[in-house]
Amino acid sequence: MQKELNLRLPAQDLSRDQQIKAHIAKALTLHPDKITGFNILKKSMDARQKQIYYNLTLLVYIDEPFQAFSIPKFPAKEVHRAAHEVLIIGAGPAGLYAALTCLEHGIRPVILERGKDVQQRRRDLAALNKQGTVNPDSNYCFGEGGAGTYSDGKLYTRSKKRGSIQKALETFVQYGAEPAILYEAHPHIGTNKLTAIITNMREAIIAKGGQIHFNQKITDFTLKGGQITAVQTQKGDRFNAQHVILATGHSARDIYRLLKAKNIHIESKPFALGVRIEHPQSLINQIQYKCSAEQMVSQGLAPAAYSLVAQVADRGIFSFCMCPGGIIAPAATDPGELVVNGWSPSKRNNPYANSGMVVQVDQRAAYDYLKRQYPAAGCPDPDDPLLLMDFQRRVEQVMFQAGGGAFKAPAQRLPDFVHHKKSRDLPACSYIPGVTSARLDQLLPDFTTQTLAGGLQVFGQKMKGYFTDQAILVGTESRTSSPVRIPREEKGLNHPQITNLYPAAEGAGYAGGIISAAIDGTNIAATIAGKLGLSNQ
Repeated sequence: MQKELNLRLPAQDLSRDQQIKAHIAKALTLHPDKITGFNILKKSMDARQKQIYYNLTLLVYIDEPFQAFSIPKFPAKEVHRAAHEVLIIGAGPAGLYAALTCLEHGIRPVILERGKDVQQRRRDLAALNKQGTVNPDSNYCFGEGGAGTYSDGKLYTRSKKRGSIQKALETFVQYGAEPAILYEAHPHIGTNKLTAIITNMREAIIAKGGQIHFNQKITDFTLKGGQITAVQTQKGDRFNAQHVILATGHSARDIYRLLKAKNIHIESKPFALGVRIEHPQSLINQIQYKCSAEQMVSQGLAPAAYSLVAQVADRGIFSFCMCPGGIIAPAATDPGELVVNGWSPSKRNNPYANSGMVVQVDQRAAYDYLKRQYPAAGCPDPDDPLLLMDFQRRVEQVMFQAGGGAFKAPAQRLPDFVHHKKSRDLPACSYIPGVTSARLDQLLPDFTTQTLAGGLQVFGQKMKGYFTDQAILVGTESRTSSPVRIPREEKGLNHPQITNLYPAAEGAGYAGGIISAAIDGTNIAATIAGKLGLSNQ
């Protein structure tokens, strides 16, 4: 017999199967010998009290042979001689999952990626961190796997209605991720492991007849009869197009400019901008778990995370991409601009906890800032779809100059930011290029500073000890999502003007993370297959 069971057990018992079986037997009033095994379906932590608990949903096997979960392998067809082809611009999660879905339906995917493969990307990231030089086409945002590959590998999403989260996670497991991501409440792979998984996906796509071309930045495309008939790359290559999935990510500003130049409709989209805040991980552990380091070890607790949100006057502030045991990284895509992000290795064992702390930015706020700060540039067009992108770029340039070059970042202690004074010194920080003491409260747009200052004080009340001079703010966290939306039809998912162009995922304004982007890529490829009358059987 099999029975689904919800179980609450102390954290220290989670790592021992015999203890879990004992709790199961007690809950079901059975002898432990009758429990032949169990599979975890869901797992979440409850840290509201000093004693930490885990809430589990289990599939329990009683008086019958135990069967461990087997991960389904999604069928991929040979497409070397396929009649249909889809051109996919970008090898991030949306592009890779779109390619895998094409294979399921017998369509040949051809991926054009402006950056390098995951192995070669590492050299450019090293140069950015240690030498202060950025390759505009190979960095933390661009290259195989997309922005998420080298910025943490979080798989949590709130996109419950967009598609199958389970299938997206199972696909990751099929290509090498730990099966635990299937039941963790906040699944996480880790940058150090994600690169091998991305490599496995690429090799599977190529083995079935798909193509992946690196260092192929799109510079133009040919339009005829309301369709894209071909795309051109910086190398001078031309690729004919039947269907085009545009999955270039949230930082491909050249693509937005190209679309605007071609008179293809795009829209400005609100996004969020602020700083990355870093605390000692030990402090966040004490705040969240309310126990000593020794008690953490005895209970088998992972480094603690947090999620914070508040409303200050008429503007929201929230934590973003929180990285326990993490590192702050330089995520700029162009010289003279400074962007920071965070990531964690799979063990989350670095001594710092960092998180984006960002404020909502809308068209009106960006317009007022640009008009006031850059009068020599003339009055900006309030209806320009690239206005928010220009605002984002301008703030990043201010931060680069304040840092002093070589991607050193301006930084300020938390209380000094709130009380509007320069920090005389700065605490140790994980940001490898280095930090420079600066008045972030003056460098950021005033509405951002006001909201951050108010929200950080609220968060200090919610989490006692969070508001401390041990915390450092690093500027600027600005690539939270795309400042541009590329419209598309609700059902057909194609652009309303260009019938064979399919805007996808974060870069088009339809996703916010690895899993939601993967689901969006899957949905688009399946929609194209449906239009072609193809199934995955």
